[in-house]
Amino acid sequence: MTAPLTVTVQPTPNVNALKFVVNRRVTEGRSQTFTSRDSAASPLARDLLGIPGVRQVFFLNDFITITRIEGTEWDAIVPSAEDLIRRHLA
Repeated sequence: MTAPLTVTVQPTPNVNALKFVVNRRVTEGRSQTFTSRDSAASPLARDLLGIPGVRQVFFLNDFITITRIEGTEWDAIVPSAEDLIRRHLA
């Protein structure tokens, strides 16, 4: 039986990036960076990049780092990002 999905939001040294740590594997060993919905091979990355104010999405092992467009409020991004991560990974 799989444990319930957990999503923990953590700050990073970059004020324009937040780390979303999950108890699932997002990638296996290789990082993936996405900057465009059109070229994103991952449905999750494509959806995250569709959130207004999201500039870049980075996947590695068990976390996703979301970089915002400078000046965008995190309150406008975090709830939608958490919801999308839960829907895609649950």
